[in-house]
Amino acid sequence: MLKKLFGFDPSNTTVRTEIVAGITTFLTMSYILAVNPSMFGELDGMPAGSVFTSTALAAIIGCLAMAFIGKLPFGLAPGMGLNAFFVYSVCMGMGYSWQFALTAVLIEGLIFIVLTLTNVREAIVNAIPMSLRNAIGAGIGLFIAFIGLKSAGVVVDDGATLVALGDITSGPALLALIGLVITGFMYIRNIPGAILLGIIITMLIGIPLGVTEFKGIISAPESINPIFCKFEFDKIFTLDMLVVVFTFLFIDMFDTVGTLVGVCTKAGMTDEKGNIHRIKQAFMADSIATTAGAMLGTSTTTTYVESAAGVAQGGRSGMTALTVACCFAAALFFSPLFLSIPSAATAPALIIVGLLMMEPVKNIPFDDFSESIPAFICMIMMPLTYSISNGILLGMIAYVLMNMICGKFKKLSPAMYILAALFILKYMFI
Repeated sequence: MLKKLFGFDPSNTTVRTEIVAGITTFLTMSYILAVNPSMFGELDGMPAGSVFTSTALAAIIGCLAMAFIGKLPFGLAPGMGLNAFFVYSVCMGMGYSWQFALTAVLIEGLIFIVLTLTNVREAIVNAIPMSLRNAIGAGIGLFIAFIGLKSAGVVVDDGATLVALGDITSGPALLALIGLVITGFMYIRNIPGAILLGIIITMLIGIPLGVTEFKGIISAPESINPIFCKFEFDKIFTLDMLVVVFTFLFIDMFDTVGTLVGVCTKAGMTDEKGNIHRIKQAFMADSIATTAGAMLGTSTTTTYVESAAGVAQGGRSGMTALTVACCFAAALFFSPLFLSIPSAATAPALIIVGLLMMEPVKNIPFDDFSESIPAFICMIMMPLTYSISNGILLGMIAYVLMNMICGKFKKLSPAMYILAALFILKYMFI
């Protein structure tokens, strides 16, 4: 029954492992429950409490779709970056209403469903060469480690050098480093559930350090009625709507592609040709989640790169995604408790997982510069531009141009030329 429902294979996982992996993934991505209400609360007419509820509901629907349709161990929720584009670019920058932005997200979700049914998204994944697929995994590792370091204040903004070392002798940064030592020790000693235990222990240590702030246990979820199905269909056929939808499409598509390719490659969830099992079903779950999220009143729902934490913990089936959904459901009623977990407590998990994600880099042929230069660009641009999609797009452009210049046309498929041309046009006009 478990195999039929979730793709559960008792030869490489257990029910306990899947549950622990799901809880781990949830804890590393649960920050969205605090970030989204704070961000959308800046817009008139979007109450923070309603946004909290819609964020959790969108995550529940997305994770359930991934559990039963995709049968893969990935958590979904409204995506970071996409929510910032929604609030600060579309609404505050372009001056459009949040109802306009929600309409764009709805259209994006419907387009994704069509692209998935017609195998376009799957064809894009298959067009990515193996060296870039391995680079995507490694780049994601650097990216999520950087997210962990930044969220804990170990790495801070600096006007002169862009980034600098934060105050690591006190506060969240010190707690994160203590947690990194503890989590690393448990991982080295092969203690089951090391990443999850590391998060919990680090959170408890943060209490006497004054970093963990206990906010309570139970609260009733607020109604989503103020933001439910609030669309502006009269602006569908405008140029600005086209630009916004296209941008949402590009960011979401390649963030999701990067997460699935990178994490599945690291976990060995591919065939001998490097193709991901059930990729079409995973894309369909992502598309359904985005469409449902727009109706609920939140930004694009996407597959989270933090899912790598659960996969590193041993998650291999949709049962992990089901556990994440259950955790988000619990968070609806225990939001104060979950919001008590500081980012410094999840930072060590992201740093350790970042290390684990680096493993595919050894499969990149560094002696062939037509492969290694694009791969390096793909890897390094993810953390430096704070975007998985930018890393993939720039890596693919570099791959096609480098091999064209070198006369290695046989390595390039028609799909690669088309993608590279579209990516160049995207940077020129969007």
